[in-house]
Amino acid sequence: MKRRTAFALGLLPLAARAQGAWPTRPIRLVVPFAPGGTTDVVGRIVAERLGARLGQPVVVENRAGAGATLGAQQVARAEPDGYALVVSSSTSHGVSPALYPNIPYDALRDFTHVAMIARSPSVLLVNPNSAVRTLADFSAAAHAAGEIRFAVAGIGTSSHLAGVRLAAALGVRTESIPYRGAGPALTDLIGGVVPAMLDSLPSAGAHVRAGALRALAVSGAERAAGFPDLPTLREGGLDVVSYAWFGISGPAGLPAAITDRLSREIRAVLTDPATRARLEDLGGAPPDTTPESYTAFVRDELAAFAPLVRAAGLQPQ
Repeated sequence: MKRRTAFALGLLPLAARAQGAWPTRPIRLVVPFAPGGTTDVVGRIVAERLGARLGQPVVVENRAGAGATLGAQQVARAEPDGYALVVSSSTSHGVSPALYPNIPYDALRDFTHVAMIARSPSVLLVNPNSAVRTLADFSAAAHAAGEIRFAVAGIGTSSHLAGVRLAAALGVRTESIPYRGAGPALTDLIGGVVPAMLDSLPSAGAHVRAGALRALAVSGAERAAGFPDLPTLREGGLDVVSYAWFGISGPAGLPAAITDRLSREIRAVLTDPATRARLEDLGGAPPDTTPESYTAFVRDELAAFAPLVRAAGLQPQ
């Protein structure tokens, strides 16, 4: 009997035998942006704590380019064994599918969406040496110039669309200056190379607290818990509400046992008081989602972003 059992086990595919013990080696978490941006900050916070719970390191790998599609494509084509994951976002799985006509993946069909890990409003930023000190100052300067010039973490990012909507609400033109991620854009804003930027709070928050950047307003429906003194754009008379969102996804066909384990452990990470406080302090309060609800959310966001991209006339660069 023992010999027959051993023989039968030997016939099982290696992936099936490995699944029961998953994970047995480090897990790669692709961040499809340059280091220092919101996606990177949120991804690293979750990766560290998720690795501790899984008993294997979750190693962050930055793969920037093409509106976050390069990194997402890598994971879409990976083996569905639980060792390649991606920080999916409102850019890679919301805006870019509408922006890029030949995008190399289907945001729903080619992924297993496991959990949302954060949702964050954008924050309107200027250099601290700027004469613009308030949202009213910013509005006055925009009307005087007839335009706003701002850095963006990439064409078609959620913060880019927030800037387009802000310009429309002000009734002025917009000139966006694209970068390969929020990190390089923030560096140039701090250095005075560009005059303004909209970015998500998790990547910009530390610079604001340190005084390296001046925050004028947030794009959420309510004030951010970690920055209660910052008004919303709506409070300044501008009807703009916008959020970036982030989640964990794997390739299509990820085994149910691995998906369920990831979902449970991510939920435990996000309900940990220290992790939740860290994300909320950065402005990105984590929601409680399941694989089913996150998949439905991505589907709804895809439908919502497509008309916004068309109306803004965005073109990939």
